[in-house]
Amino acid sequence: MEGNAPSNADTRAGTLGGTLLVLLVQIDPSELLKTGLLAATGATVSFAVSTGLKWLTRRWRKK
Repeated sequence: MEGNAPSNADTRAGTLGGTLLVLLVQIDPSELLKTGLLAATGATVSFAVSTGLKWLTRRWRKK
């Protein structure tokens, strides 16, 4: 029964593509921009804190 029946991967890819397309149509561009800015801010703060803690730890261990 493998003739013209779609594979499981084809079904998953179609479902995922359709879901993403619907989400892209329904999301407000201003909300998307706000979310992107918040994510970038969070990543920057996380990087700065981890770098600062690493620097403090190395400095503390040298003493």
